[in-house]
Amino acid sequence: MKRLPPLPALHTFLITAQCCNFTRAAEQLHITQGAVSRQIAGLEAHLGYALFRRHARGLSLTTQGSAWLPRVQQVFNLIGEAVEQIGEKRQALRLKAPTCVMRWLLPRLLQWQKERPDVPVELTTTVRHGVDFLHEAFDAAVVYGPPPDASLACLHLFDEQLTPVCSRPVLEGPVPLQQPADLRHHLLLHPTPDERDWNAWLAAADVHLNPVGKGQHFETLDLAVSMASQGTGVAIGDWSLIGDDLSAGRLVMPFELKVRTGLGYYLVLPRRAQVPAPLQALMDWLVGQARVR
Repeated sequence: MKRLPPLPALHTFLITAQCCNFTRAAEQLHITQGAVSRQIAGLEAHLGYALFRRHARGLSLTTQGSAWLPRVQQVFNLIGEAVEQIGEKRQALRLKAPTCVMRWLLPRLLQWQKERPDVPVELTTTVRHGVDFLHEAFDAAVVYGPPPDASLACLHLFDEQLTPVCSRPVLEGPVPLQQPADLRHHLLLHPTPDERDWNAWLAAADVHLNPVGKGQHFETLDLAVSMASQGTGVAIGDWSLIGDDLSAGRLVMPFELKVRTGLGYYLVLPRRAQVPAPLQALMDWLVGQARVR
């Protein structure tokens, strides 16, 4: 295989062929007319035939030069497309979120990737509810708890609102759930090792069950709610997170009472002079999704 001609010489040929004038080609390439002439001569020597006919008032392409021109144009067009397309591929945004928000967050991130494939998101889940940007390499995080302090840029997603949830067969079963006191006949599913969520809701409903903790305990809200959807018992869930389950009929709310705990979900990121446009777009989109109920 014959050695390929040098790329700079091919670029010089392309520019010269488009204007058929060494002087104008030199102006476009920001080199001297002599340098253009020498590169063309070197390319012709490499190929073994002339590419231009020299005239007193300019240049014209030879038969071989005319055959070369569209091929060289195609090569540089492909290079330009590669530079543009590869340059557009951005590093994935790194997002951290607690497992308790996955029922809401994960379907929306999947939708985001369909709508904005140019802004990929790398999600890390954790059972912890906070983030330490000084020691954790994330662009943003969803956190659960009280409102974050002023050291973080913060966008409110939604507040925690506790309410019992179960499957429809449990709701309408042999021992139907018609009033909160009927819960004493059902297995209570706890999203944490303690009973604080059920205790908070039962106190607001003025129902006293003893002992509350005899039900099944789970490590995460998602596990408790998943078991409730399968008819295992009644979970205490967060209404803000289970809208998709309610709409799909996987879960039902036996009672209207929703108890606000004072905690919530927030989208946070380090304070900086300017937020990168892809990250700002993702944050705005997630906040918009949280407003849709």
